[in-house]
Amino acid sequence: MSFRIITGDWDSVREDAQRVRVEVFVIEQNVPIELEWDEGDDVSIHAIAYDEQGQPVATGRLLPDGHIGRMAVIKPLRGQGLGKEVLQALLQQASSDGHKELILHAQTYAIPFYVKQGFIVEGDEFIEADIPHRLMRKQLD
Repeated sequence: MSFRIITGDWDSVREDAQRVRVEVFVIEQNVPIELEWDEGDDVSIHAIAYDEQGQPVATGRLLPDGHIGRMAVIKPLRGQGLGKEVLQALLQQASSDGHKELILHAQTYAIPFYVKQGFIVEGDEFIEADIPHRLMRKQLD
């Protein structure tokens, strides 16, 4: 299966990013919808992956301060490298924007995924939206 990745601002990708994030975070992980949308969306660059039928299947965002967040892949497509493709699009954006370092809050089960992408775990576990997370950091070239 092939996927197409695009990046854009919130106004251009809102509907597609919301579809993925509602499915993954709100429905699957029970994150309250009022916690899912924040002021970060308006100022971020978002990456969206589309399947062969043009349906949005994964997303993530890069905030102006170098924070990556809201990484989500719909459940049936996990483990196929789609999260890596979305993250790579965000890493390319960060590099072209001149970021020297990126941070993210990884759900603890996702730490091995981010370690494979060059992120390093820092600090203690903390809770966000009732889900355990760890801070992770990556230096860019």
